Amino acid sequence: MDGGRRFLRSLKEQLYSLLWPALLRPAGAVGAQLPLNPFQPRPAPRFRPPQQPQPEAAPAAPARREGPSALDRLTAFAALPGVGTLGLAILFGGVGWTAVVHNGSYAALVAQGGDPADIVARAIGFPIDAVTISGQQRLREQEILAAAHIDPRKSLLLLDAAEVRRRLIQLPLVKSVRVLKFYPDRLVIALEEREPNALWQRDGKVAVIAADGTVIDELSDDRFLGLPFVVGEGAEKRLPEYKALREGLGDIASRIKAGVLVSGRRWSLMTNNGVEIKLPERDPGAAVGTLTRLQREARILDKDILSIDLRMPGRVAVRLTEDGAAARAAAAPRKPVKSGGHT
Repeated sequence: MDGGRRFLRSLKEQLYSLLWPALLRPAGAVGAQLPLNPFQPRPAPRFRPPQQPQPEAAPAAPARREGPSALDRLTAFAALPGVGTLGLAILFGGVGWTAVVHNGSYAALVAQGGDPADIVARAIGFPIDAVTISGQQRLREQEILAAAHIDPRKSLLLLDAAEVRRRLIQLPLVKSVRVLKFYPDRLVIALEEREPNALWQRDGKVAVIAADGTVIDELSDDRFLGLPFVVGEGAEKRLPEYKALREGLGDIASRIKAGVLVSGRRWSLMTNNGVEIKLPERDPGAAVGTLTRLQREARILDKDILSIDLRMPGRVAVRLTEDGAAARAAAAPRKPVKSGGHT
């Protein structure tokens, strides 16, 4: 008996020594659910109500940015088309400018390539590759371009259209002009030229003038010799008066060489054969009517005369040439000479 109890006690002690470390483990660990006494019945599990799931916390909203940073704006600007080319042009232009200023060859650079600003503008795509000129009749294209100061060294971007128009309107032949820029590289110049209307002589020089009296150019060839010819100070401004007198002459107009404005007051007409026809200051049209009647009835312009004075109303004074005077004297009847007797 004692031996059996000793055997059982020793067996129980061995079991406790094996199971004691498991009793010290936390719940959920391996062996934590083993009973303290394996020979005792296991108690019924305690009922625990199911736990409600906790709602997940909403993710934190990202911090709001006030706007793009300076670096972002700079990056976006650099990505624009043409910015890289412009930057390179400015870079190389700056380097070239420094070298030119240092070497003292700025004048040579401008003479060869134009203004530095125009060089940069051409490099980024704004040259003047095409110039269209319309309306010119007597002006040559090279004359127009030279007067406008337009050459391949200029850029369309920096070209001042108003300044080009101002230069061209100063040409005597140019009556009006329009200057249009079509980017990136085309320039259009539309001209209206003045029409040569008469010749004007002053101080021994003959000029071609327009209808308004504007001097177009000096007479240098015979293209305009058929135009009406006026002489004297202020005659160019009274051209319409002279042309009206010529129209009143009818067929005689072809025999009139020039109209001379005398003292700024009245006209004298000079014929091709040198006869001076003096018209009155007032109502010169009536005097022209008298002249046409005399030519029709007496062929007065075919006589040997120096001048016809029509300045006095209702009176005509004619001055003969020497030959005409001699012929008149020869044709005049001689008076008989009375003979006296001697006493």
